[in-house]
Amino acid sequence: MFILPIGVNGWQWFAGFFAMHYVAGFILAVIFQPAHVNEGTEYPLPNEEGRLENNWAIHQLHTTTNFAQENRILSWYVGGLNYQVEHHLFPNVCHVHYRSISKIVKQTAEEFGLPYKSEPTFIGALASHGKLLKELGRKPEPAIAELTPAL
Repeated sequence: MFILPIGVNGWQWFAGFFAMHYVAGFILAVIFQPAHVNEGTEYPLPNEEGRLENNWAIHQLHTTTNFAQENRILSWYVGGLNYQVEHHLFPNVCHVHYRSISKIVKQTAEEFGLPYKSEPTFIGALASHGKLLKELGRKPEPAIAELTPAL
């Protein structure tokens, strides 16, 4: 990365270095954000004792969403990260098995009344992400307080 382009002009090297990192960062953001920040994703807060209500596995089901599970090209391109639920539940399992595992996870989640979140398309996941960002970006309505005369 630093040695091979030694014969390249300084500004060309910087432009290439910047472009490479910008594109890689953008792709990472576009893949990870719709899986974690979208409509329907829950963000549980700890109780007074500082503990979350659910165990680790149930927490993963509440806080992650799969997308475009039928898109084999996208699954290959992103290394199975569109199967975010399975990626979190089985981090040591190769992504080529996520498609098969997802059917079992979904069935088990339904059996125990737990959520299994999935967007059918990548565009749908991006749209859901955009809607949540828009909602989060709205200025909150001021609370109406009862006015009392000053003494």
